Amino acid sequence: MKSLKENFQNAHIVIIGSGIIGKFNALELSELGFQITIVDPTQLQNSSNAALGLLIGHMYQKRRGRSWDLRKQSIELWPKWISFLQKFNYKLNIEKPLIQLTTNEEKYKKLEKFIYENNDQNLQILERDSIFINNINKAFQTKNIKGMISFKDGRINALSLLQTLDKYLKHKKVKYLQGEIIKIRKSNNQWISTTKNNENVKSDMVILCNSLKAIDLIDSQSHNIKLKPVLGQAMEIEINDEEVDLLSLPKQFNINGKNIIPKSKNRLIIGSTDEYSTKPENNTFENLTSFLDKKPNWLVNGKISKKWYGIRSRPDGEPSPIMKKLDDGLIMCTGFYKNGILLAPACSKWVANEIKNYLY
Repeated sequence: MKSLKENFQNAHIVIIGSGIIGKFNALELSELGFQITIVDPTQLQNSSNAALGLLIGHMYQKRRGRSWDLRKQSIELWPKWISFLQKFNYKLNIEKPLIQLTTNEEKYKKLEKFIYENNDQNLQILERDSIFINNINKAFQTKNIKGMISFKDGRINALSLLQTLDKYLKHKKVKYLQGEIIKIRKSNNQWISTTKNNENVKSDMVILCNSLKAIDLIDSQSHNIKLKPVLGQAMEIEINDEEVDLLSLPKQFNINGKNIIPKSKNRLIIGSTDEYSTKPENNTFENLTSFLDKKPNWLVNGKISKKWYGIRSRPDGEPSPIMKKLDDGLIMCTGFYKNGILLAPACSKWVANEIKNYLY
């Protein structure tokens, strides 16, 4: 009988966590022929369901170090994965371009310097006479907004992406176990993951993709890993102003740190990730609409038609994300803060390489 290393595709891998990172790892590993089981108590309450799906790659200003390396790799991988996943959902795509704007002159000067120094043809400064700026100034009744545009960055619909991944994983017969893992241990070169209902799931490897709960399954002191919760919030606002057409605005843009996505003539989404908390405060509307000195009347009088939030995890004391081999056959892949969707391809590629190195 062949050993596991001689016939690695018989290896069974348990992925704990069914968010974008867990599912993307399942996608990459099932393409390599591994047997995959995803374990999660519920797919609908993970932080990926609150993601807006903005892919900030080319316009990322820190162009060195591990974070940039991961972004750069994902920028190259995303178009290939989109083409692959369109077999399961032909509508899945990356909406481009992406626009970053500010009313702060100092921040604008930094954007100008960044574009000048990097000489990236995909990035351009947006002057005040740009049609994008004109339309935004007209809608928001502002005069001092400026910024940059990235023709290669954009947005992928997070919900559509998750649903497409589900179709693919079902096609590949990836198992899904609804349960909460409360303990993992190693026995005779196998990993045993125990659920809250005392069910044991045996596997050759375990990948921890379950955000904050990942550190509950390891000895965090010996591994010295700390995660803190970050609240990501978004709301859909319905306006009632015949003179404002929200579809005249860019498809996705950011003003002073708030992400804005027009959905129809009278609806738009505003989102942000910047609160170190696990519960949204009562003044969500005020927090998410305070990106300008003065709000236009249509926004002041707007009504929240929908709001949602998700808890993301951010490493405390080390860079995001945490991608570590903790033991033979045990990998942690979490703490992506707000870059889970963007970095999913690079993360899953790294995990696949770690597993192949372990088995060979």
